[in-house]
Amino acid sequence: MGTVDVTKLLRTAPVRGFLLDITGVLYNSSEGSDGVTIQGSVDAVARLYKESRVRFLSNESTHTTEKVVAKLRRLGFTLEESDVITPAPVAADYLRQRELRPHLLLHPGVSSYFPTSSPDANCVLLGDAEHEFSFHNVNEAFRALMRMKKPLLVTLGQGKFYQRTDGPTIDVGAYAEALKYSSGCDHVVIGKPSAEYFQYAIDAIRVPATETVMIGDDLISDVGGAQRFGMRGIQVRTGKWRPEWEHHPTVSPDLIVNNLAAAVNSILDAQQQRGVQNHV
Repeated sequence: MGTVDVTKLLRTAPVRGFLLDITGVLYNSSEGSDGVTIQGSVDAVARLYKESRVRFLSNESTHTTEKVVAKLRRLGFTLEESDVITPAPVAADYLRQRELRPHLLLHPGVSSYFPTSSPDANCVLLGDAEHEFSFHNVNEAFRALMRMKKPLLVTLGQGKFYQRTDGPTIDVGAYAEALKYSSGCDHVVIGKPSAEYFQYAIDAIRVPATETVMIGDDLISDVGGAQRFGMRGIQVRTGKWRPEWEHHPTVSPDLIVNNLAAAVNSILDAQQQRGVQNHV
């Protein structure tokens, strides 16, 4: 897979925890009916389970966590469902704790987490609804916001686009911006790049943010979000990666690698050579 110089990355602190994005890092969703595993990623995940701490932090909002894990296992990964974090169940807890009654615009694949839309909604919950993003449905969400005294939009992530087999596909963030612009609503993101979502992952992995890296294919949500939270962000050249991101004006990854395996093996090997204990 090739060795990457991680001297600068490890200068401030060792890496004892790894947060991994899923789509575009573990497998490519733009190939095959079920996606195609990215070379070396299965072995990299196995090594992390053996030698470090790992959690999987995704903005996936079209399938339940159970189905995400089932797909990864079909692709050859060995992992625990409890180690996979997706926005929908986190959002369900968020709504329940705050007694929020949502108007729903979601993909049917995550409907099991939520009741039906409330006729007396005090927020709109928006996910990657895919074919449900009709003019009628988006306008109904807008009208629901306009009826609220304090309009609130809650979104499952804030992505700009993602890759599918038929090409780049607009993501939930674009629809969220349209609703915010038209209604003037407040906005809460349950997913990357929100600090609360990263804190949820840090609490789960039980490693300080300063000793954790986020590895992702989304420069803004994965890398930039992690860096603002106090982690180091590693960009992979897989998934939605675009070459122009190497010279992005506002986000500069702590490390850019060809794939997940290159990052994992280079970091763990370098720390072993230095006598650093990878385990917490």
